Amino acid sequence: MDLFVQQFVGGLATGGIYASLALALVMIHRATELINFAQGEMAMFSTYIAWTLINVGMPYWAAFFLTIIVSFAVGVLVERVVIRPVEKAPLLTIIVVFIGLLLTFNSLAGWIWTYTIKPFSSPFPDRPFGLFADITVRMHDAGAILVTLLVLILVYLFFRFTPLGLAMRGAALNPESSRLVGIRVGWMLALGWGLAAAIGSVAGMMVAPITFLDPNMMAFVLLYAFAGALLGGINSPGGAVVGGFMVGVLENMAGTYVPFIGNELKLTLALLLIIAVVIFRPSGLFGKPVVVRV
Repeated sequence: MDLFVQQFVGGLATGGIYASLALALVMIHRATELINFAQGEMAMFSTYIAWTLINVGMPYWAAFFLTIIVSFAVGVLVERVVIRPVEKAPLLTIIVVFIGLLLTFNSLAGWIWTYTIKPFSSPFPDRPFGLFADITVRMHDAGAILVTLLVLILVYLFFRFTPLGLAMRGAALNPESSRLVGIRVGWMLALGWGLAAAIGSVAGMMVAPITFLDPNMMAFVLLYAFAGALLGGINSPGGAVVGGFMVGVLENMAGTYVPFIGNELKLTLALLLIIAVVIFRPSGLFGKPVVVRV
């Protein structure tokens, strides 16, 4: 029982990271109907910025919030400078641009900080946290769950109750009607990119103490996040969050209780999940089927 609870909580911790990145993917997809393949690398780059700020003496939480702000600005800049000029280009051109962004952020991180693996400190004490009776979990796992849930709740409240959030939702879902009522759709989409980058930076800073810091650390995380987004529904923000948590728990449980999977085949499990969802439930568990008029 102790092992089951520990693995479940650990799965929720990593699932929360997948959920954050899955939400960022869904936000970009709802606005562009495309998957931002560079989302993980942008999160990785933001994590290096946080690492640099911490190493020059800035307190962790000050570096945490400053990194979120910088990531937001970088996301807006990427949309305005890189994505906006090709928004009406053929699909293949846009995909090439996304892949170019991925390689650019990865190469920049390697050039600036080298490809040497670096430790990234956790803001939470390095000791177990007692849930009840004799069952304990790592403080970082518990803290990562709380931070992730707080971020997701704030994002929900922002989009649900603020005028700017409602305008961003309208611009993503129905740009033509939004323009008719005076919403500056272009800037709303740019702010959406900024918010997605900010959410991704939180995922990067929460996963770095677990995986260590290197330019390729988010490659597998992005794949799990993509699996979570597809499982929950690529056009459903709430579904993507639930899907991310589900993938995290499933990954941990399968690695512990299914002997032939272990740690070696966890990634294969995510790939099989993606294939199964695409074949049997393309809209995901909570997404709505897309109807195209011809």
